[in-house]
Amino acid sequence: MTVQSLQASGDPPVDRLTRFADRIGRFIPDAMTTSVALLVLVAITALAMGTTALDMMAAYHRGLWMLLPFTMQMTLILVLSSSLGGSTVFKRLIHGLSHAPRTVSGVLAASILLTASLSYLYWGLGLTLGPLIAIHFARQAEKKGLAIDFPFLLATVGAAQSLWQFGLSASAPLLMNTPGNFLEKTTGLMPLRTTIFAPAALTFVAVFLVALFVTARLLLPRNPRPISGFPEACQLGEDPVPAARPDARQHPVESTFSERIESYALPTLLLSAALAGWLVYHFTAANGGLELNSLNTALLLLCLLCHRNVHNFSRTLPAAAVSAWPVVVLYHLYAGVAGVIQFTTVGDRLGEFFASISSQLTFPLLTAASASLVSVFVPSSGGQWVIQGFITAKTAAAVGVTAQRGLLALSVGDHMGNLLSPFWVVIAAGVARVDFRQFIGYNVVYAALWFVIGVLCFTFLPA
Repeated sequence: MTVQSLQASGDPPVDRLTRFADRIGRFIPDAMTTSVALLVLVAITALAMGTTALDMMAAYHRGLWMLLPFTMQMTLILVLSSSLGGSTVFKRLIHGLSHAPRTVSGVLAASILLTASLSYLYWGLGLTLGPLIAIHFARQAEKKGLAIDFPFLLATVGAAQSLWQFGLSASAPLLMNTPGNFLEKTTGLMPLRTTIFAPAALTFVAVFLVALFVTARLLLPRNPRPISGFPEACQLGEDPVPAARPDARQHPVESTFSERIESYALPTLLLSAALAGWLVYHFTAANGGLELNSLNTALLLLCLLCHRNVHNFSRTLPAAAVSAWPVVVLYHLYAGVAGVIQFTTVGDRLGEFFASISSQLTFPLLTAASASLVSVFVPSSGGQWVIQGFITAKTAAAVGVTAQRGLLALSVGDHMGNLLSPFWVVIAAGVARVDFRQFIGYNVVYAALWFVIGVLCFTFLPA
């Protein structure tokens, strides 16, 4: 089926899956409104559990700005990842790869695999480059007459981004592999080979990728909405053109000294050498490991090498900062909600309830289910593990399973909030220049797939 044949027949009827996604989108408020609603809900719950109004305000006071350093790290991830995506090197790479698929299945498989690979390496790359991958692949598909629904493809690559939960930048596993973490006396350090590199985690990554492709192929809307119907997104898929650089030889009068310096590679090479030295020192002399600061340093180094000079790098930063605004503002609103959960009895009561009904067989399911609930309130894997980690580790010991199994099961539930709440979806929609409500409804299907496969893997496979 081709887009041209569909358009030639007039306006085709909308299929059931698209209608379902549209209905879901109509009922999901924006991220800020959601944070307000969650705050009210948690506050009422805390009061019902006997927390005084003064204690609840004290908890909110502690929570509101508790993620400020973490917010800066997340903002850097988003800005640097988006800047990297704005480099000519990455644009040409994604644009070139988008020409390869010749079939609908090829478009889906290539976009899923490319997004998943970037996300596994670094979650910020998947989050900011995933929408661009969907844009380029959808545009080339339309040119070839392949029936690809652009909002559906956005949701599909968004689901592929989920693999960062068990990738090299997974927040909770990295935290538990860091000496001095808040649970070290309870669980000891958790080497990455026992978490993200455990057989259960590696199997889950492979199985979910295959299942995602099969599900996407089966559910692809038969009456697609091509990317040409989304002008702002379509414009982002134009052929990349190298950025204009100031050239002192061509404009000897107009070019200032600072403009000439910005166009040379020497400053970025010197900074790149310093950053490379930082990484070498971190992993050798300081005996450091994979953590957010080292990953951000590596990402900044990669940005400088791809952009080659200060002019090209600086040119991408204003647009890159736009994609980070939800984190800059909204993270603190959600942190306030998290504070009420963490510093009142709400979080403990919720964890204790699930602990009381757990067994070895039901522990992963109930851990994932409770994490799914909490993830709606706390859009942070590291923050959620801080809230639920102690209770999860204690429950795991009580029922006779490893704390690592609890962490992995919790990660499954943690990402349910990322798929179903608007917080991170808004960022992807901002990068793609579309309304998040046009594709978030499809995430319900992918969230169910993610949950079922995750629970099965972390219940029955070695972890």
